[in-house]
Amino acid sequence: MENQNYQAGDIVYVFYRNPHTQDVANIQVAAVVNNPEKADELALFLYETYYPLSNEMAVYTTEEEANQAYHYYYGYDSEGILE
Repeated sequence: MENQNYQAGDIVYVFYRNPHTQDVANIQVAAVVNNPEKADELALFLYETYYPLSNEMAVYTTEEEANQAYHYYYGYDSEGILE
């Protein structure tokens, strides 16, 4: 992922791990925004929290791409059904 491919206002899809149950991941919608802590960088806004947008994050531009990756990595569809 290259950060310059995203602009503030873009809607993307990410894998989000439940902070209370680390072995559970879901696909969540996030917004690309200007990072309030670093004006020259972008961040993801998810669940009222800003996350720096980095190459270490799995970010997908469509829900279909996210679902395909979820199935590839976890063997389940995004609804938790083993395929």
